[in-house]
Amino acid sequence: MAVATLRSVLRCEILLPLFETCRLRDLLCFSSSVDAAAAVCGTASPDPHFMVEYLVNSCGFSPSEAAKFSKPLAHLRSTEKPDAVVNFMRSQGFDGAGIRKVISLRPIYLCCNVEKNLAPKFQFLRDLGLSESDIVDAIVSNHGILGLDVHRSIVPKLEMWESLLGSRELVLMHLKKTGWFFCSSVEKTLLPNLKFLRDECGIPEERVSLVLRSCPQFISQKPESLRSLVARADELGVPRQSRMFVRTLVALQMVSKESFEAKVELMRSFGWSESEFSSAVRKTPTFLWISLDMMRRKVEFFIYVVGYTPSLIADKSDLLLYSLQKRVIPRFRVTEMLKLKGLWTGQAKFSYILSITDTKFIEQFVLPHKENVPELLDILRAGAEP
Repeated sequence: MAVATLRSVLRCEILLPLFETCRLRDLLCFSSSVDAAAAVCGTASPDPHFMVEYLVNSCGFSPSEAAKFSKPLAHLRSTEKPDAVVNFMRSQGFDGAGIRKVISLRPIYLCCNVEKNLAPKFQFLRDLGLSESDIVDAIVSNHGILGLDVHRSIVPKLEMWESLLGSRELVLMHLKKTGWFFCSSVEKTLLPNLKFLRDECGIPEERVSLVLRSCPQFISQKPESLRSLVARADELGVPRQSRMFVRTLVALQMVSKESFEAKVELMRSFGWSESEFSSAVRKTPTFLWISLDMMRRKVEFFIYVVGYTPSLIADKSDLLLYSLQKRVIPRFRVTEMLKLKGLWTGQAKFSYILSITDTKFIEQFVLPHKENVPELLDILRAGAEP
């Protein structure tokens, strides 16, 4: 059902002028509301430190922060509008940190008309079923909502994302947790990216939709950035028809070119060839998200302690995803202890031992020997400690 809806959205070219018109009206509407608010507030401040002091005393900003954020508010001559906005936000569940976050992103919000501009957005989010704390999270993550018209912009964006993700529940979840979720242009970003993946890359819509449910920001990047990612994935030899192609694109999006090259150089220092690095990425693209220091520590442990060759690690690159302190080291110490006591022949490969669940590991390697080697549980507990 979600895929069918996605297909219909992508092919409705007639929607583009509508979104252009809506976006223009939104900008004009928000600009007018702010200008009107500014006119009411006044045109000049008799005291150059007026709003600086207000932001420090009423919002908790530092003097340097207040000086920076007060610049767009220099026209104010009273605290009437800012007081109304701050008091409204507090009444909606915002604490001091939340208020500072929103104001720092766009200080001009302090000139908004509460009843005409802010209250309708909060009411709309409540009508969607969001709790007070959910609304706070949504506004902090996507403060741009405050500058959009409910019916002309928020509703169309909501419907678009609902068609992409397949359910309103997922839309609301990302609205609360994913920054800038509602800021991407439908006509300039979302639709062009979807068409590029479908028409030029040959990626099935079902596969795109599946990835977007967990990583909606993937489709929200600039079209030229997406094309660059595709080129990088092509260089790594990831087949576009492969299910790992989109996953590789998502992984590459989260890693800068500088970080990527640093990791190539690190693994080259351990003996990986360029083809082995590309192969590892094709199999386990998310290992690129590991920090450079942690990647070094993991590879050193597998090579110098476990005894793995660099080529074996490249072939089983998923080994790098396991927690070194909480899984790899404790389980290695348990198996070594069993070998020392002559209670384990070592027939099971360590890669298998790492892959099984905690429950299964304890059942197979700890509980059968708890009387002869009671310290095994202590080893696991030590690994579980933060």
